Amino acid sequence: MDDDSSVRISDELRTWVRAAGPGARLPSTRSLVQRHRAGPGTVQRALGRLVAEGLVESRPGVGAFVRTPRTLRPPDYGWQTAALGSPRARLQRGSTMRSAPEGVIGLHGGYPDRELLPERLVRAALGRAARGPGALARPPVAGLPELQAWFAQELAEAVPAGVGAPTASDPIILPGSQSGLSSVFRALVGVDQPLLLESPTYWGAISAARQAGVRLVPVPAGADGPDPVELERAFEETGARAFYAQPAFANPTGVQWSTERAEQVLAVVRRHGAFLVEDDWAHDFAITGSVRPVAALDDSGHVVHLRSLTKSVSPALRVGAVTARGPARERILADRGAEGLYVSGLLQAAAVDVLTQPGWRTHLRGLREQLRARRDLLVASLARSAPQATLERVPAGGLNLWVRLPDGTDVDQVARRCERDGLLVAPGDEWFPAEPAGPFVRLNYAGPDPGSFEAGARVLGEVLTGSGR
Repeated sequence: MDDDSSVRISDELRTWVRAAGPGARLPSTRSLVQRHRAGPGTVQRALGRLVAEGLVESRPGVGAFVRTPRTLRPPDYGWQTAALGSPRARLQRGSTMRSAPEGVIGLHGGYPDRELLPERLVRAALGRAARGPGALARPPVAGLPELQAWFAQELAEAVPAGVGAPTASDPIILPGSQSGLSSVFRALVGVDQPLLLESPTYWGAISAARQAGVRLVPVPAGADGPDPVELERAFEETGARAFYAQPAFANPTGVQWSTERAEQVLAVVRRHGAFLVEDDWAHDFAITGSVRPVAALDDSGHVVHLRSLTKSVSPALRVGAVTARGPARERILADRGAEGLYVSGLLQAAAVDVLTQPGWRTHLRGLREQLRARRDLLVASLARSAPQATLERVPAGGLNLWVRLPDGTDVDQVARRCERDGLLVAPGDEWFPAEPAGPFVRLNYAGPDPGSFEAGARVLGEVLTGSGR
């Protein structure tokens, strides 16, 4: 509440600054406290925002004044073009990373709404971590042993009889799985070498692979996951030594592999002496059924398992793990050490705290029901108000719906017209490593304000009706 007050005060002061003009003296802290009935700390934080934005300058002992803008000559960075040469890959900023402006319905995002997060657990854990040794100590490169053990134990719980479980030292702690993908691709694939990956698949994995300089080889993914015959053919034709996939509630399609399909894919990977890079991004987002990672079926080091807490615990608590065995683990660890040395011990300690609280399991049970209600609400809204959009499957978990538009639809044009009418959607082309297999959009049912789903579906339906072919 106090932070909300400081934001409101800074917004009002920002308007005052623009009207007053350069050199004007701001009201004193004392008068602002009286006017807004707020504490001095709240007012100081509001002023601090304006100082940070360069709108106000503070003169100790005198007061705060509207800053006079400085006229600078435009910088010339043209020389850098010749010095740097052509980029290997351009940074891809997915549409899912955009923030929805006020009044705009956001079905484009990739993260759960704040009310779906264990906020109370996270805040308490961060407070305890700040008072603990992790606030000042440097953790091991591979991560805090207690957090490594938690990831190993969670995976071990899914291991069937007769298969060796991972040890507590196998996981390597990551600052989120995105950086883990980059390390895995560099360590196990290498520059200019082929990487097989599902198509469509997570746009961030496509971006990480391109930045790592690997060569992308799409493998079509159907309603049951990748076709083992097609995967076999791709391995034989390319000589690839790694296949990236999301077996549980794939982003964007929502497909979950059956146990039979997982065993078939694993058999193909083993025959070719290759790695399956398993991105278990939606482990905590099952709605019906449960998640058994493919890594639980393998004890010979063929599966490299990525698991992140960023979406399920908090986007501010960027902590994840990659579990690998043998020389592959050592190569990934060496890359992580060179890339970032270690992950913040403070964040790791907070993550362990959240995960070991009884309230974590309680939160996940409630989350399942909340996701079910939101998913079903968006599915029903689309059926009523955007019947032109075809939902090929209702996912059993994850955060998104993968919606096919009528053949011939210009997806980018639809996204632009939706935005004009107050709706953000994610164009499906971003999830294809090569040419898209059809016109799709991805819609997030875990985002803010489910009460706006009907209005959002109505906008999409009206745009599709008027967009033509």
